[in-house]
Amino acid sequence: MSANDNTLVCMTDSHKPHDSSVSQVPRLRLYDTATHQITPFTPIHPGVVGIYVCGATVQSSPHIGHIRAAVAFDVIRRWFMRLGYTVLFIRNVTDIDDKILDKSRAAGQQWWERAYIYEREFTHAYERLGVLAPSYEPRATGHITDMIDLIQRILDNGHAYVVPDADGKPSGNVYFDVPSWPQYGELTHQQAGTQAADDSAAVADKMGPSVDQHGDDKYNPVDAADLSEDKHDPRDFALWKSPKATDPQTARWKTPFGIGRPGWHLECSAMSHRYLGADFDIHGGGLDLRFPHHENEMAQSKAAGWGFAHHWMHSAWVTAKGEKMSKSLGNGLSVDSILAEHSAWVVRYAMASVQYRSMLEWGDQTLSEAERAHERIMNFIDRADALIHTPISTDDVAALPVTELPAEFVSSMNEDFNVSGATASIFTTIRQGNALLDGARTPNVNSQLRALVIQLRAMLDVLGLDPLHAQWLGSDTPGDASSQEHLALDALIGEQLAKRAEARKNKDFAQADTIRDELGKAGIVIEDTPSGSSWSME
Repeated sequence: MSANDNTLVCMTDSHKPHDSSVSQVPRLRLYDTATHQITPFTPIHPGVVGIYVCGATVQSSPHIGHIRAAVAFDVIRRWFMRLGYTVLFIRNVTDIDDKILDKSRAAGQQWWERAYIYEREFTHAYERLGVLAPSYEPRATGHITDMIDLIQRILDNGHAYVVPDADGKPSGNVYFDVPSWPQYGELTHQQAGTQAADDSAAVADKMGPSVDQHGDDKYNPVDAADLSEDKHDPRDFALWKSPKATDPQTARWKTPFGIGRPGWHLECSAMSHRYLGADFDIHGGGLDLRFPHHENEMAQSKAAGWGFAHHWMHSAWVTAKGEKMSKSLGNGLSVDSILAEHSAWVVRYAMASVQYRSMLEWGDQTLSEAERAHERIMNFIDRADALIHTPISTDDVAALPVTELPAEFVSSMNEDFNVSGATASIFTTIRQGNALLDGARTPNVNSQLRALVIQLRAMLDVLGLDPLHAQWLGSDTPGDASSQEHLALDALIGEQLAKRAEARKNKDFAQADTIRDELGKAGIVIEDTPSGSSWSME
């Protein structure tokens, strides 16, 4: 066992889990890309989940496809936390590769300068869309020594080779020897006769890259180093690459194998091992990464003598007219351009309300549906808040145990994070609340409404969409109706409405009229209904 095999159990997530008992709710099941099955999830360490998600290659500005994966795994992480797990969530940054080097040279920038500029852009996009910060976000260039050590392990185990130069010295090119590893392809090979678990799995198997596909993959161009004639087998892939003539000196590292820089696949094996140990629970990423990137990660990690991820999860693409959104295909939409026209809450809802394995068709209809969802949610919360005498805090929402959430919501989320079913439960709760508001007043209607609002906000919080969370208050993006000023005003007016209701109950109509008139002078319009009073601005 290596020194950091127990890394996971020694670290805690900066975002605390909810005080829930995992044993009190139905068992979570998830789809595994490697097995093509939905099976019960059992963590390696009880009560703790280690997740590694491939992050951005910071070569240019983020587009909506990048952020969809981040939001999808953010929802997954939030549900684990709501179940009471401690989650150690690692998301890397690829801050050196051919595209970063080539684009920085063309722009007259230092490669590390360009990488940092766009790393900050990605961070800002994550923050605007409510994606929790990872437990740690390692950069590839900060783990060169880990990568060198990993290559040496693979060489020592006989699963890699160093290409010599013309003088017989190490050239800086090191390749993984695929024929030496018979298990190669175990992640994405579709066994004959295997049935897809559901329609989403069938689409992923058809559209996603795999070891069984041949020829160019327009979503995953082949690394130039992997086309080298120095390879012993066409399937071999680069662990370490000798520098190109145009590579700056700052992008070259001296190693026992020669001067060069890391292959793309190597970095995630090294970083996941550094922070999660030889075995960890879940490896995630976009569907396009499953081959060759994740297939190669699995092979090189296991060839080094380590275990690796026990479960593989891949989020599907954002599509436009059925085609994957991608800058390289010319149909990518930048995050900034979308947020210039729509609120961050609406954009997140559009991404978070579709199950992570389902393709997300992006367009006006998707965003319009998200806008309508926001209106329905806020309409109910605003109406209910006018009758609820005890304010509901974010702590109240966070403290609600899973056992007090609607059973349909819990069962949906526990069935491979089926957010479509979970969203249906959210709107069922809203319909129940509106029925209470529109019905006859009963002595306990206020407490019933308060419980429903807490339930609703807790369910939305699992999706990162509680509209009254500080994340969404005071937003500078278009369309956000809520603000801290609005909530403060609502609290003050709510207090006056409560006093007015009490005066009317005591038949002190003069006092009730005085309160109404004073509010009217301030531009506040009071509407009395059988279920209570609400307010709006003139």
